[in-house]
Amino acid sequence: MPSQRHLRDARDHVLRIVERIDAFRALLQNALTVNATLVGQPDEIKRLTQTSLDQNDDVKRISAWAAILFAPTLVGTIYGMNFKHMPELGWKLGYPLAILAMAALGVVLYVVFKRRRWL
Repeated sequence: MPSQRHLRDARDHVLRIVERIDAFRALLQNALTVNATLVGQPDEIKRLTQTSLDQNDDVKRISAWAAILFAPTLVGTIYGMNFKHMPELGWKLGYPLAILAMAALGVVLYVVFKRRRWL
């Protein structure tokens, strides 16, 4: 009987040690996985960052051109509504002034965006 008790105690100790070893093995495996991930990431992070910056530049260019084209479109659509009570319609210089305003807005926006390096 006493030998069986000692064997059960020894078995319990062995089972605890095996469980600890398994836990340490899992912990070590997780640590190695994290290390491998972190070691491999800098190149990927650089690539993703550069891609994001390139996309931001593309969006800036598209937005700048959209704004440049929007200004003359706005002026043209207002004058294209054929109102009877617009004071500029009775002027001899009303139409040339509208064309000049559209061109000036486009040029001003182009210069502003070019200085900000959006184009």
